[in-house]
Amino acid sequence: MILNHIWGLYAHPRDEWHSIEQRHESLTYSLTHILLVALIPSICGFYSASQIGWRIGVGDPVRLTSDSALLLAVAMYFALVAGVFALAYLAKWMAQTFGSNPSYIQTLELAAYTSTPLFMVGFASLYPLLWFVMLVGLAGVAYSVYLLYVGVPILMHIPEERGFIYASSLVTVGLVLLVSILAITAILWGSGFGPMYSS
Repeated sequence: MILNHIWGLYAHPRDEWHSIEQRHESLTYSLTHILLVALIPSICGFYSASQIGWRIGVGDPVRLTSDSALLLAVAMYFALVAGVFALAYLAKWMAQTFGSNPSYIQTLELAAYTSTPLFMVGFASLYPLLWFVMLVGLAGVAYSVYLLYVGVPILMHIPEERGFIYASSLVTVGLVLLVSILAITAILWGSGFGPMYSS
C-alpha cells in the first residue's frame, strides 16, 4: 500500500523509521508517495481559495477566480515536489561530511516522510482562517522537525550526536529552500503573474 507509513509515523515514529530503513522501497514507491501527498495542499488550497474564500481579519472572505486558483495550485504542487527532491539531493550531498554514504533513495525517503506532516497541513486550509492555518502549520513544522531528528540516525546510520548536527543542518537547508520559493513567488507576483480576485 502506497501510503502505509503515514499512520506509523504519527503513532510510533521510531519503530516506523526502523521499518522504512529495513525495507528501502524503490524509487517508484517514494515518488508515488510524494506525488500523492503533495496533492493534499494543492487541492485543498484550490478549493478554499476559489469556493470558500480566505478570511484575513474582519470583512468578507477573499476569493480567487477558478482559473487563477488553479494556476496557483498547479504551481504550488510542482514547487512542493521539486522542494522534496532538492532536499533529498542536498541531504545526500551533506551526508558525506558526517561519515555516511546513503543512496539517493534513502535521502528521498527521509525528505518524503519528514515533509509529509507539512503536506497534511493542507487539510487545515479547508477552514481558511489565517490564524487557524498558521497554528496548524506550526504544529506540522514542529512534527516534521521531530521526525527528522528521530529518522536521521536510523536511516542515515549516523550516531545520534552527529545526527543531531546533520538534522539541524537539514532544517537550515529546508528553510533556505522555503525562502527561495517564497522569493520566486514574490518576483513572479511583482511581474504580473499575481492572482485574480473574484468579485
